[in-house]
Amino acid sequence: MADNAPALELARALIRRPSVTPEDAGCQDLIAERLEAAGFAVDRLRFGAVDNLWAVAGESGPLLCLAGHTDVVPAGPAEQWSYDPFAAEVVDGQLYGRGAADMKSSVAAMVCAAERFRAEHPRHAGRLAFLLTSDEEGPAIDGTNAVMRWLEARGEHIDYCLLGEPSSSSELADTIKNGRRGSLNARIRVEGRQGHVAYPQRADNALHRLIGLLHDLTAHRWDDGDAFFPPTSFQVSNLRAGTGAENMIPGEADAVFNWRFSPLQSAESIQAVVRDYCNGHGIDPDAIEWRLSGEPFITEGGALIDAARRAIGEHCGHDVTLSTAGGTSDGRFIAPTGAEVIELGPLNASIHQIDEHIEAAHVDQLAGIYHALIEELLRN
Repeated sequence: MADNAPALELARALIRRPSVTPEDAGCQDLIAERLEAAGFAVDRLRFGAVDNLWAVAGESGPLLCLAGHTDVVPAGPAEQWSYDPFAAEVVDGQLYGRGAADMKSSVAAMVCAAERFRAEHPRHAGRLAFLLTSDEEGPAIDGTNAVMRWLEARGEHIDYCLLGEPSSSSELADTIKNGRRGSLNARIRVEGRQGHVAYPQRADNALHRLIGLLHDLTAHRWDDGDAFFPPTSFQVSNLRAGTGAENMIPGEADAVFNWRFSPLQSAESIQAVVRDYCNGHGIDPDAIEWRLSGEPFITEGGALIDAARRAIGEHCGHDVTLSTAGGTSDGRFIAPTGAEVIELGPLNASIHQIDEHIEAAHVDQLAGIYHALIEELLRN
């Protein structure tokens, strides 16, 4: 199988390394060895508890970065899996394992595509780079974010960035993510006064005031989206109040909520609306703890999207849909530098699930797409 499916075999080798965030479990060492053999200069970057890798080949010109992560989410109860989550079994044409879709198969496909390209075009135009981290599924503080600061200090600029996140929906490469919504998180504790439910005049129901605020935020029409982004959405993810007793008015109430927002909004514009609603319900807006996970970004067009379309047409015979749906990705740390950024990877139907899997044949097919894209941008 290795001769005919080198990317699949590398994907299986990576899946067998249980690299649960922030552990890398030797994945980057395996990749670094292969990239060095292909003529890449490799920097291993350790920030905090996180392993990162930066590798570059080529002398000068535009820089195309292949980016991804070697860490995976926990497998959960192994006994619920049909096969060992870290055994990388291929059964009935399907590759099973934690990271099969998200995103060790993409990383393997990128490495094999780069090896082939370097062998065919040792004096290629431009530069080809890898940016890998073991902190994408976690806090994402000491991963790509930190590497981008390191690159900035060196005066390094990425022109094009291809992330291998699982973007496909129904068939391989049917969707390219050309942007992502921003993500704003908030935690609030509303302080009231505990009391007996039969004497509400002697208490201050914190939950009632919090529910009033959440109702207003849920009913608020944030925007209508635009040609690239769906409307901004608000979701409550956690709610806690009371002691469990039926006859007590809660004196405290806590909530956690999130906005996925388009460029029509900003963290500041959302916070201003929330502040007004808080004042209307007698809630101190300064009691809210805010965390901005990422700003929205978009690559509306350009050489990278054009190259991806042609590569997909060549290998899959179909056009693609551009989408900004889904959660955040490390593209949020790369796009603000001015780079064209897209995400292109395998089907995402089973990501973060028990029995995560993709079609085994898709790994080397994806390597072919990546190779064609690299050729389009750097061959001449």
